[in-house]
Amino acid sequence: MFRLAHISDVHLGPLPDVTYRELASKRITGYVNWHRNRRRLLTAGVTEAILDGIKADGADHLAITGDLVNLALDAEIELARIWLETLGEPQDVSVVPGNHDAYVPGALAKACRAWQPWMTGDEATGQANRNGFPYLRIRGDVALIGVSSARATAPFMAIGQFSSEQARRLAVLLDMTRRRGLYRVIMIHHPPVRGATAAHKRLYGISLFQKTVRRHGAELVLHGHTHLPTLFWIDGMQGKIPVVGVTAAGQSPGGQRPAAQYNLIDIAGTAGNWSVELTRRGVTGQSLSVATISKSDLTRGQAASTA
Repeated sequence: MFRLAHISDVHLGPLPDVTYRELASKRITGYVNWHRNRRRLLTAGVTEAILDGIKADGADHLAITGDLVNLALDAEIELARIWLETLGEPQDVSVVPGNHDAYVPGALAKACRAWQPWMTGDEATGQANRNGFPYLRIRGDVALIGVSSARATAPFMAIGQFSSEQARRLAVLLDMTRRRGLYRVIMIHHPPVRGATAAHKRLYGISLFQKTVRRHGAELVLHGHTHLPTLFWIDGMQGKIPVVGVTAAGQSPGGQRPAAQYNLIDIAGTAGNWSVELTRRGVTGQSLSVATISKSDLTRGQAASTA
């Protein structure tokens, strides 16, 4: 059995000192939002409790689907790199960027350079950049495929983009890993499902993404962005593909949205006969103790379609 843990939207805080020059951009809206809202939703120790739970649960690998930072300040990106180093060896942690990691033009390139060891494939050579997605990592019978939906946007917008170039490369990886009989997990920040979030936060290229997985197959899609523990199903080659979201890893208990959680995906079996269980675990109460929230059988969509 392979145990995959999944977190997203860490939004590491607190914010470092910000210069007036750095605020002369979209960052001014994010800065105001941080001080009015987001910083009140973060409690010291929440993310640490989540990570301790993942370690105690014996996860084989950790997938992080974006938004490690808030305003993509240079200091934030560097602090996130240091934080990633505390999680374990880079080969055991896979990261894709979110819209906050690409908050302003040029930020995504800096994040790619800083987080390269966690954001490149097994066969990668050279410097990581926005053209390096999707990347592929193979761990046992599991193929981890990292897709980037991150892009800089105008103020009050948080849209993502899945391009035709990424779709072409994703199709190649999906075909290759299908021939090897691997369980294929696609990691992306924005949910590739219509209606999953507001129009100003949605993914451009949802139809293209769904067309790609419908033609080339996949077993699981992991995403973040909405800060909600959602489960959708989209069409694949041989049945339905689960699309799994997760709450923000830094969210304090008592807010309007669910407190911080992580997903555990237990994968067993072989191609055509996978057994997959999703367990949602998260912090509860002010003591931040970690408990099981729910369990779901992710095998049922495929089984129902092929019955």
